[in-house]
Amino acid sequence: MNAPHRSLWLDQAYTGSTDRPALTGGDRADVAIVGGGFLGLWTAIILKEREPSLDVVIIERDICGGGASGRNGGFVLSWWPKLSTLVKLVGEREAVELAQASEDAIGEIEAACEQYTIDAQFRRGGWLWTAATEVQRGSWAPTVELCDRLGVHPFQQLSPEEVARRSGSSVHLEGVLEPSGATVHPGYLVRGMARVAQQLGVRIYEHTPMVELDRREPAVLRTPNGVLTADKVVLAINAHAAGVRELHRKIVAITSDMVSTPPIPERLEEIGWTGGECISDSQLQIHYYRTTTDGRIAFGKGGWGIALGGRMGSAFDRDPKRAADVTLGFRRLYPNLADVAIDRDWSGPIDRSPTGIPLFGNLGGRPHLLYGAGFSGNGVGPARLGGRILAGMVLGDRSGLAVCGLVNGRPGSFPPDPIRYVGAHVVRTGVAAKEAREAVGQEPSRISEFLAGLAPGGMIPKKSKQKA
Repeated sequence: MNAPHRSLWLDQAYTGSTDRPALTGGDRADVAIVGGGFLGLWTAIILKEREPSLDVVIIERDICGGGASGRNGGFVLSWWPKLSTLVKLVGEREAVELAQASEDAIGEIEAACEQYTIDAQFRRGGWLWTAATEVQRGSWAPTVELCDRLGVHPFQQLSPEEVARRSGSSVHLEGVLEPSGATVHPGYLVRGMARVAQQLGVRIYEHTPMVELDRREPAVLRTPNGVLTADKVVLAINAHAAGVRELHRKIVAITSDMVSTPPIPERLEEIGWTGGECISDSQLQIHYYRTTTDGRIAFGKGGWGIALGGRMGSAFDRDPKRAADVTLGFRRLYPNLADVAIDRDWSGPIDRSPTGIPLFGNLGGRPHLLYGAGFSGNGVGPARLGGRILAGMVLGDRSGLAVCGLVNGRPGSFPPDPIRYVGAHVVRTGVAAKEAREAVGQEPSRISEFLAGLAPGGMIPKKSKQKA
């Protein structure tokens, strides 16, 4: 089996590190967590902080962070941009509470890094939500208006000149700033969290995929070379949730692709992108980009490759054609950096839910089997909140986040495969054609407009779906 193509973040974080051993033989735990990414690790850490005597085991199919947690852009964002969707799911009062909790989670991550000495390169430079084409102008207006009506004000209106200055490119026509937004080095964060979990007494087995889950109580998790028995199980498996029969209609696995430049701190100084802002445009296939502490630009695009069920091949690690498309987006948004090389590219899985908001619940209604999935490209910050939800569920909390409206809710569903696989490719083609023409100031065809209208929103909701 070929080794997976790693992200820049994982290569930097795990240089010289030794993988943790796989599970061999039998083991027993109070709580078994499947998945060693942000969600699984936060759940384990919070459980051990609250109940130190609890016996917690994590099994991870790769290395900790080998999935989405080590391949994302490192944006630490709230749910304020998705407030209208939250209102539809849980009502106005709880929507505001959850969005505020997601903002608070950003500070909780910063505090945990300080408490446990995790050098995750946390930087709160704010998040710029921008328009990079005429059709994208004002994409945030319905969300800002809803926030104002509900008495919350997370966004700051900037002048077009300020947006261009702070983003380092006049291609950005206008935008708003969410000051709470931050960036981290995903690899250093996930590596540090795994260390902390072990220091708190969590046992971690890497290279240990779950190949079968016996859903009886206690649950039995079978792996290639071992068996793990647990009173409670938490599935924190990101896009692989699409392969779980109870979650198949609730999750679709798609890719998000990234490229990065070499360190160019002097060029960043020259163009004025020095405030640490992370930036997204308002496409459906969203561009997202940020600078790093060593002066690189990391630039991504979401929602291109699609998996059939939970089967993700090597293209979910890397795809040269998609990387070339991402590079074209970088060149268009930063023509003033036309001479800057791209020296790295990678891909990673996203667990897309029908609403773009994560799902939490009991698998098949079984109290001892829990899951969290569907972070839809915005998981670094909300995974901390998800860890609090799942830890509360494990411990039997009867109030607060453990019983919020996202737990065992009704988020809708996707069509079954292969219908959704074929349909998603058709819609994707329409979206790509529409946004390619809009990027050069041309009117899209009616067919591409129609197909794009069938697409669920990505990290940024579509204008037509933002009204509460």
